[in-house]
Amino acid sequence: MAVTFFSGGAHDRGANDRENDARIEQYRRDPAARFIPLWRGLHAVRRDTPDEAPALFMPRRDAFPPDGLDTLPWTFLGTDESGPLFSVDLDEHDDPSGLLPPDTPVFEPLRPVAPLLPGEQPALAAQARGMHHWRRQNRFCGVCGKPLQAEHGGHRLQCASGHLHFPRTDPVVIMLVRHGDQALLARGVRFPPGLTLSALAGFIEPGESAEEAVAREVWEEVGLRVRDVRYLASQPWPFPGSLMLGFHAETDETALSIDANEITHARWVTRADVREADPAVFTIPDRTAIARLLIDEWLNE
Repeated sequence: MAVTFFSGGAHDRGANDRENDARIEQYRRDPAARFIPLWRGLHAVRRDTPDEAPALFMPRRDAFPPDGLDTLPWTFLGTDESGPLFSVDLDEHDDPSGLLPPDTPVFEPLRPVAPLLPGEQPALAAQARGMHHWRRQNRFCGVCGKPLQAEHGGHRLQCASGHLHFPRTDPVVIMLVRHGDQALLARGVRFPPGLTLSALAGFIEPGESAEEAVAREVWEEVGLRVRDVRYLASQPWPFPGSLMLGFHAETDETALSIDANEITHARWVTRADVREADPAVFTIPDRTAIARLLIDEWLNE
């Protein structure tokens, strides 16, 4: 089984503990508990020296100012060999420094710093970020409009009318389309500036299987009919909260009909084209993206 980047976390998520309020409170008061601060889409990162690799800033409870943690929204993430793990939401404060220990770290965006984090920290960051986004996007009940209160360690929200809301992950298919010894790489309109070409991707719609979504998205974006859709691996993608489902798919066609609303550029490439690519012409995604796994699997056949 492929372990994709942002997956592979070894901590116990503590799902069986979440309904036990007393247990969660015991964890939260545990001197060994660690808290991962998030602030407006940024993660607290610590470097002991400017040249040292970064690590998530995860201070223990006694490192915070008195009663500081009790005023902040939090989510229980689970436990590991060192103790309980929580995330802490600092979004409501323009300056979070006064809420944190004196040796406040730098807040940085996750995507560029994630490949530098040690061990299983990328997986932990992905969980914290996904839960943080869900909580921030669901503050009022979608049924009656009343405020939502967190329960079950932050993994369930309930309004005064009793309507329940649970964490949401949006499923996305990502697929490398193949024809003979060629593969199709493309650049989406929402890609950040650069020369990176990647696999096609799109959200699964209601009432649709993942394989059907692969066929539909390829047809809509580049006008190809596919067959032999084959699943390879999945990846949590916390930007902001998706599960990427990776596929290879075969096609008997090569003529492209590009949807300019979705794709800016698409081209067929051989394995030699990718291995010998001039970075001034195009690049492929880095190893944090499941698209790279799909391409590497094809290259290594």
